[in-house]
Amino acid sequence: MSSQRTKFYRDKQNSKLMGVCSGLADYTGIEAIWWRLFFVVLTLTTGFGIPIYFVLGLLADKKPAHLYTDDREKKYWQRVRQSPTRTAREVRSQFRDIDRRLADVESYYVHSNPRLSAEIENLR
Repeated sequence: MSSQRTKFYRDKQNSKLMGVCSGLADYTGIEAIWWRLFFVVLTLTTGFGIPIYFVLGLLADKKPAHLYTDDREKKYWQRVRQSPTRTAREVRSQFRDIDRRLADVESYYVHSNPRLSAEIENLR
């Protein structure tokens, strides 16, 4: 697993102030507006919202420009960060499905082509 893609970054491209809420949105998959509302409510109820926001803004690195190639890759890495075990299970399941389909293709070509089947038997 690439640590660069599983790390929290400030997202300055989609930011309003320091990019903390948009970075959290990218990291978790929860919309930035909800993070912004969270910090407002946290500030109004406890007074810790603004200090936490600025600490995160100062500690987090700026997101690299070409971290993801497309939205599909972005969603994949969000799922990895949320649940690495579930993502590994999904990948294994996809590989099993590909393996099964390749076996079906191989079976079709071997059974429909007796000459190829004979050559495979000769190799054994």
